[in-house]
Amino acid sequence: MDNIREVKAPWLAQYGDIPATLEYPALTMVQMVERMCEQYPDNVAYEFVGRKVKYRTLRQEILQTAKALYALGVRSGDRVTICMPNTPQALAMFYAINKIGAVANMTHPLSAPGEIEFYLKDSDSHTILTLDQFAPKVLEAAAKVPYPVTVIVTKVQDALSLPVKIGYQLTQKKYEIPEKPVAEKDKIVLWSRFLRDSKNVTEDVEDHTKTAADAGAILYSGGTTGTTKGILLSNLNFNALGLQTAAASGYKSLAGMKMLAVMPIFHGFGLGVCIHTALISGMDCILVPKFNVDSYTELLKEKKPNFIAGVPTLYEALLRNKNLEGVDLSYLRGVFSGGDSLSIELKKKVDAFLKAHNAPVQIREGYGTTECVTASCLTPKDTYKEGSIGVPFPDTFYKIVRVGTTEEVPYGEEGEICVSGPSVMLGYNNNPAETANTLRTHDDGRVWLHTGDLGMMDEEGFVYFRQRIKRMIITSGYNVYPSQVENIIDAHPSVLMSCVIGVRDPYKMEKIKAFVVLRPGIEKTPAVKKEILDYCRGHIAKYALPYAIEFRDELPKTLVGKVAYRKLEEEEANKPARAAKKDE
Repeated sequence: MDNIREVKAPWLAQYGDIPATLEYPALTMVQMVERMCEQYPDNVAYEFVGRKVKYRTLRQEILQTAKALYALGVRSGDRVTICMPNTPQALAMFYAINKIGAVANMTHPLSAPGEIEFYLKDSDSHTILTLDQFAPKVLEAAAKVPYPVTVIVTKVQDALSLPVKIGYQLTQKKYEIPEKPVAEKDKIVLWSRFLRDSKNVTEDVEDHTKTAADAGAILYSGGTTGTTKGILLSNLNFNALGLQTAAASGYKSLAGMKMLAVMPIFHGFGLGVCIHTALISGMDCILVPKFNVDSYTELLKEKKPNFIAGVPTLYEALLRNKNLEGVDLSYLRGVFSGGDSLSIELKKKVDAFLKAHNAPVQIREGYGTTECVTASCLTPKDTYKEGSIGVPFPDTFYKIVRVGTTEEVPYGEEGEICVSGPSVMLGYNNNPAETANTLRTHDDGRVWLHTGDLGMMDEEGFVYFRQRIKRMIITSGYNVYPSQVENIIDAHPSVLMSCVIGVRDPYKMEKIKAFVVLRPGIEKTPAVKKEILDYCRGHIAKYALPYAIEFRDELPKTLVGKVAYRKLEEEEANKPARAAKKDE
């Protein structure tokens, strides 16, 4: 059977002039950024709280930070942890680590001390950068690691201009940093002193032996089994992702355009698309350290970014925000959703919102996993098939196989989504067994990433995501896909968004419960609940009907903004029997 490898080249040319293949320079991540520093020295590279920094200055900041790391004793092959939100220090540190040939270990600053301890140990990281407000728990974690850990501590003020810094200090809560380390083996270095020590380094700190194929970063994900694993990604993985995203954008050049970088730097979507793609394309990267719907709205109005990217819950929040009423969004050139499934109905609502605000674009959904940095598939610029997550990126191949096998299924048949291409990871850090289970060589000789996701592909090469294989609900012997039920519930005019889970049942194995967020102005009444249930009865098979609907003001989120359906499952599992009975 022919698959997308044979049909994609002539087909892709019909949609947004997306090339079937690209050239990938044999450069590291920082070298790709430095090319832009040479080509567009006077372009703005990033903005942060009113401060604009040009590419020529970014290059100097990266070099200074690299020398400071070298003075600290960091060398090629070492692992350095970044436990930061989107700030200039995190940006400079990421590329400085790359410049000296070390590996950046990216972690969430809201992680618990035990999690930070795990990230340090798993990566064998002896150095960590964090913000002052997170320093106490980072020091607590570092004290439990069986080797000395240097903790570099910075403040938001370190990245601000003097007038803004004074205002910031007057309005923001002051965080206290311990004067002494938690334990003798811990070492604390303030950012200002860290940078001063760079003056002592006169030699060339760039590791010229590192290649595009070498490891550049570790990102963390639950992967296909739900357990936390470090994902080892190469320079090529990130560079390929950046070049592919730029090519699939629909624009010949992105230089000078603005990207509103709200997705976090420790996440593949934030680091790979919002930051690295922007910086290797000569764009202006507007760094947003923390998402708040009101401040985000003000940034949209003030900065007028050309590209915005976020998880579906970000767009759901924007739809509810009244401060965007009547705002002209005609400056938008790309609106991207990823990190979680975008329901058909939410896409319709966002597209209607964009049209009503004069935006000349529709929301485009990307699909991918952290095992290939982030997106590897995207809906074309001006073409959309309902329910589809688009077409594969250049040089990226998709195959749908029978679950548990490497056997490819016919077009239109569901199976596990497999991906092959230059953005696919090197493997899981310190986990060869799981790497072998996830990266498999098929009969065609290619190495394929088994994503653990269900989907299908049509004859034109459009891919359709269903959901995680392990999220499937089995009720009375029937397979129910929560995402399909959610799409139907979301279509009700009173519903903004929903989440469907399976609840244990002694007779059916699992029964289906829906959690619903209503649209602004709709009251949570029994009558509205009945309307939604009646609507479900007319559109959902009897075995897949929710036995109960629970209204929520909002749905729980993961640290990166995805709907935390597992938290809802845990809540239901821990409910007393009497409370659970009330739902029926």
